[in-house]
Amino acid sequence: MKQQITIIGAGLVGSLWAYLLKKKNFDVVVYEKRPDPEFQPEQGGRSINLILTSRGLNGLQMAGLTEKILPLTMPVYGRGIHQKNGDKIFQPYGRDKSECNYSVSRWELNKALIQECKNIGVKFHFEHSLDAMDVKEKTLSFGTKKVNYERLFATDGAGSIVRKALAQLDAKTYQESVDWLDAGYKELFMPVNKGMESGELHIWARGTHMMMGLENLDHSYTMTMYLPHKNHEYSFEKIKTAADVERLFQNEFKSAIPFMPNYLQDFLNHPVGTLGTVKFSKWNYKDEIALMGDAAHAIVPFFGQGMNAGFEDCTTLIKLIDETKDLNWSQIFETYNAKQKPNADAIAEMALENFVEMRDKVADEKFQFRKKIESVVEKNFPDLYRSRYGMITYTLIPYAVAQQAGLKQNVMLEQLSQGLTSPDQVDLVKAKQMLETDFNPWLKAQGYSTDRFIAS
Repeated sequence: MKQQITIIGAGLVGSLWAYLLKKKNFDVVVYEKRPDPEFQPEQGGRSINLILTSRGLNGLQMAGLTEKILPLTMPVYGRGIHQKNGDKIFQPYGRDKSECNYSVSRWELNKALIQECKNIGVKFHFEHSLDAMDVKEKTLSFGTKKVNYERLFATDGAGSIVRKALAQLDAKTYQESVDWLDAGYKELFMPVNKGMESGELHIWARGTHMMMGLENLDHSYTMTMYLPHKNHEYSFEKIKTAADVERLFQNEFKSAIPFMPNYLQDFLNHPVGTLGTVKFSKWNYKDEIALMGDAAHAIVPFFGQGMNAGFEDCTTLIKLIDETKDLNWSQIFETYNAKQKPNADAIAEMALENFVEMRDKVADEKFQFRKKIESVVEKNFPDLYRSRYGMITYTLIPYAVAQQAGLKQNVMLEQLSQGLTSPDQVDLVKAKQMLETDFNPWLKAQGYSTDRFIAS
């Protein structure tokens, strides 16, 4: 008899996880509060774009879906930094154009994954909003409807009902923390315009606030404006009227105005989104429940790793299912928790750091110089060095290891840049010695190399 698996939430992580489990011959049932996207127009008329990198690609590859999903994406090769004086600087992400990120519509990706699940027989119950659950009785309540579950995976997002039920069951074991960022965001839109360079994450970094643009398949851009909630001249508290918005754009984002004819209406009509980090002390309950994705570890979007981290939950669990004898779910869940939680905590911290980097530092001359030094080192010693950003986005090195590696790299780059006025002055002999005697032996001792992950 097939084991039945119940999944709460048919978002990106839930739908990929359902697909992977069904391919392993489990009987999979998914409950989702939203209507079936197959019969719905795109919500809000516009999509929030996400970045697909190595860990997400690995999940798609394990599912055998890479060739079906990549056509929905646009490659992104680096940051296009728009300075206040109108100048623009390009910072490449990878070593060459073969190393890129992929911009994808959350809506289109989710819709495609759900359709692939349907194609192989995953059962969905749409418009089923989980109201409550009884962990001890193993029951789920959807309005007046009650259902039993044998084994439950919670992929119901940052506001997870399942996570809250575990916290209420045992507050000592299951401790939740939610840290809200003091900034929020609004989604804006840039129509197709040949004046914007394709293949770049466009950033207007202005210290306490910034705007970003990610390219869509039709070469329009999904724009996101990040402002403090309050206590600043340019904050959502202060920017309320059409005159306020015009002043903000004229003073801070003037170079974007010619490309965004509807910026005023977009800003005034679209809601303010909140940003926060959710951590949970334990991700499983016995051998019965496991939390995945944002339900376990929601993070701010500034490293583009929320979806990728969630997909890595899927690949980690599927490997444990394959490796564990007699399908010992208790062992699978405990190992998953021990393995993935440190990585989730690490990427949560690095995402917050990246927020400060993108907002405050990308336009800073000292930061740009350090990036150029790093680029020289990486280009001269591609087999010995990979940036922290590269480790996170182009390899499968665990987030926690990449975080530690980044700290070591900061020390090395600081030493190499002392007294220099040009990146051409880098002491390559010294750099190679530092890499061969310190950084690489340390990385190998952790069991990893800087080899790139290539989806096949």
